[in-house]
Amino acid sequence: MENLQYEFAGQRVVATPPAHALVGVVASGNLEVMIEPAALGGRMQVQITTAAGGFGAVWEAVLRDFNGRHPLADVRISINDVGATPAVVSLRLDQAVEAFEGGPA
Repeated sequence: MENLQYEFAGQRVVATPPAHALVGVVASGNLEVMIEPAALGGRMQVQITTAAGGFGAVWEAVLRDFNGRHPLADVRISINDVGATPAVVSLRLDQAVEAFEGGPA
């Protein structure tokens, strides 16, 4: 297992966030994403636990793209991965944001 951590500048605070939003299931080729509010001085923190080691540059690229679309501030995102593709990671992140902002999960 590899543990990765990234931080990005956030720009948008969710006014009334839930305690957390959880989407996805850890199973073969999939992952789960949890978003929760956290006092991070306007930053977005992403913590990843993955079974697929050596893909830090890919994770960083996917997360930079995500932060460009959803520059959330004061949130912690936890990802548990067992080898999902970048497209699946992006999909799950978008679903988690929608659930965190009060839309359907």
